[in-house]
Amino acid sequence: MDDVQEKIFSTFSTVSSSLGYSEIHGRILAALVVTDGPLSLHDLAEKTGYSVSAVSLSLDLLELVGTIRKIKNVGDRKLYIKLDGDLIAGLRSALILKVQKDILFTLMELEQFSHTDEKTKKMVARLKHEIERLQEYVKALAQVDVPKAKEEA
Repeated sequence: MDDVQEKIFSTFSTVSSSLGYSEIHGRILAALVVTDGPLSLHDLAEKTGYSVSAVSLSLDLLELVGTIRKIKNVGDRKLYIKLDGDLIAGLRSALILKVQKDILFTLMELEQFSHTDEKTKKMVARLKHEIERLQEYVKALAQVDVPKAKEEA
């Protein structure tokens, strides 16, 4: 079972990294997916192999994109984490946010070349045009609904 679980964690880490986030985000999601119910912060750190502080910092992003939720039980001082919402929709949101941020950064970077020679201005204008096309494409992708999850067997 440990080999299978490590393979799942590794796969989620790879996917997370390919989306531009750290491996810890993937390992956190994997731990929550394979566990039936919420995990305490300490248990999540133990399952992922990361420190409690590293996991705690990484949870903020996952909570921001709507993938996890932090909860406290009455009479219990521990912090618990559970999957919240649709995992694929959360990953989609994270990916779109990252790409949009990178596009805006690139457009701002290109502005520094707006007062150069004509040849450079033309090259920058072509690049800017293609990046703006990409920006429109990403906006369109953001409107596509995530397929509904099938009921588990």
